[in-house]
Amino acid sequence: MKNKLKHILLWVFAASQLFAQVQSSDKRYVRIGSLQSHFSAYGSERAWNSSYYEGMRWPADYAFQDNSVIKRSWIGIEDFTDVYGKYWEKYAAYLAADNVGETIFPVELKQTAKFTPTKVIVDGNSLYDLYLNDIDDYDSSIVADRVISNVVNTYMGLTVSRTVYAFSQQYHDNYFIKVYTYTNTGNIDYDDDIELTAPIKGLRIGWGTRYSASREGAMNIGDGTSWGKHFWVTKRGENYPEHQNDVIDETNPIVDWIRCGFGWAGQSGTNGFNNIGGPERTKNGRLTAIQHVGSAILHVDKSAADKSDDANQPLTLGWHAGDTYPKLGNSRDVTPMIQVYNMLSGIPNKGLGGTDRFDETNLGTPGTTEYLTNNVDPYTIHNDGGGTNIWVNYGPFDLAHGESITIVEAEGVAGLNREEAEAIGKDWLDATGSETFLLPDGTTTSNKDVFKNSWVYTGKDSIMQTFGRAKRNFDSGFGIPKAPEPPALFEIKSQGDKINLSWYASASESESNFKGYKIFRAIGKPDTTYQEIYFAPVGEYEYNDTEAARGFSYYYYIVSVTDGSKNSSGAANPTGELISSRFYTKTTQPAFLRRKPGNSLENIRVVPNPFNVRARELQFTGEPDKIMFLDIPGYCTIKIYTERGDLIKEINHDNGSGDETWNSVTSSRQVVTSGVYIAVFTTPEGERAIRKFVIIR
Repeated sequence: MKNKLKHILLWVFAASQLFAQVQSSDKRYVRIGSLQSHFSAYGSERAWNSSYYEGMRWPADYAFQDNSVIKRSWIGIEDFTDVYGKYWEKYAAYLAADNVGETIFPVELKQTAKFTPTKVIVDGNSLYDLYLNDIDDYDSSIVADRVISNVVNTYMGLTVSRTVYAFSQQYHDNYFIKVYTYTNTGNIDYDDDIELTAPIKGLRIGWGTRYSASREGAMNIGDGTSWGKHFWVTKRGENYPEHQNDVIDETNPIVDWIRCGFGWAGQSGTNGFNNIGGPERTKNGRLTAIQHVGSAILHVDKSAADKSDDANQPLTLGWHAGDTYPKLGNSRDVTPMIQVYNMLSGIPNKGLGGTDRFDETNLGTPGTTEYLTNNVDPYTIHNDGGGTNIWVNYGPFDLAHGESITIVEAEGVAGLNREEAEAIGKDWLDATGSETFLLPDGTTTSNKDVFKNSWVYTGKDSIMQTFGRAKRNFDSGFGIPKAPEPPALFEIKSQGDKINLSWYASASESESNFKGYKIFRAIGKPDTTYQEIYFAPVGEYEYNDTEAARGFSYYYYIVSVTDGSKNSSGAANPTGELISSRFYTKTTQPAFLRRKPGNSLENIRVVPNPFNVRARELQFTGEPDKIMFLDIPGYCTIKIYTERGDLIKEINHDNGSGDETWNSVTSSRQVVTSGVYIAVFTTPEGERAIRKFVIIR
């Protein structure tokens, strides 16, 4: 383990020598696993993108699963004399975009990939060329599938090097391992000149991290907030020193002694029902706030001279009110510097924080009916509209010039899967009061909120399992069994009687444990459940999907599969076969059976006609507003009018087939209302046909 950490530090230090100015807005996206996110040049992340909070998206298969809001990162030191000779009793820096060029100076941000991503082509359109911009370099020797390298100099002469490791193996793709190295370089700006050589004293490092858990869940919980206003926080690992040398494996994969803080979406005081899990009450009840999200501490250097893990760090692990923090600004006033340093020393700003388990202090004992049905809004406890942060502080450390300390964390998200969220939410929504519900421990209850919340809170075990796997990964020196590489190319072609799928061989085929390829398919939309439809052994690189039905849209992905022979110990994750990540090959453009162009304008049909919203789920699976125009000419324009003659949509049909679709949305992006509509079909030769159809909403 020491040799692996030494290798990481040397790699980070070498990267930190390549100084160049990096814009504060620069980001790199990691999109290879079930957890996907971006990382910012200034060394911390604010999720707001001018439209919504993006980042920490899990499960990334579906829309609106972003969990990130903001990570506020501070560094504080004491007894500091700056480059102009000004003395500071305490000095602090806030790693935020507004301070770039003033107190923090990003000099590197890049992403390295282990191999070139799969080229995915659907009907001639390449879907993944855009994402190649995420990658700056390729290196087959890196220990993870993706590595983010980020270096920031600070005005105090402390250089922050952050290295983020992302994995696509199915048991390790929902967390990132982050290695932070803080070095007294004496470099206070963008260039590579060294301005300071004095020791750094009393270094304290801390952050408050807030999540929404999730964007979709926040929308269903309501009251217009999406920034974690109702976020509960808890912690584990109070007894870590007693278990520091314990080994986690598949015989005991979930332990509660890992140092960590995590949270989930809590109750909104504006709701008259128990909203834990964010059920979609106006639809099918699906639970939309199942995420448990947070960070675990994997390693903290005892000192610059002692690189062993300090079991008594972090100094602070708990909760803090979201927007209650000292504002440094750019004025460099003395008072806020002292206030930030005090906060980094474990003193909550304005007293709004603590190191207790925030949830248990206010909800009761986990697992009890009191805890499971408690409708306390966490916002009402601290009255901070910014919600609740996970609060972590490290230090103090002293660093002579050239010395460094390293902190390693894992950040992850886990919870119920989509099928469970749908089934449990539906049972909760449909409950009449006479049902008996099965609980996770095998007992039963007649209380629908106890039922729902017991299952939502299994996310606590899920996130602890995630942190346990991250710890096993790091402790092994990133020696987890490797997933095979995906095929180099995956191409889908829509044809008249089948959908043709072909692929190139995986680079991993030369490995003795390589087994073959599995193909999965979804109907109607890409963010839904996929079913395995075919297994192809080595040497087979084409499959014709002859089970596809006309009128439906199909989405696919292909994965490489091992036989499990190199994943048999259970030291890092469950044994058995390993697969490449589905996110390398998932299609986002539909394929479908192409109908031959119509021979006569008289044969044109509108399907369904009438369109009835009450039957929308029975018409085209996964595409509830879809209307099709069938047996049309291969090339034509389709103009759709209201009954009074207003043109609301024009479609240029130019793919040569006899099919065209319309999603019942006008050119001004309005869903059409009930009424009679007229479709006018015009060929390039000037031939014309008119069809009337009815929409009932």
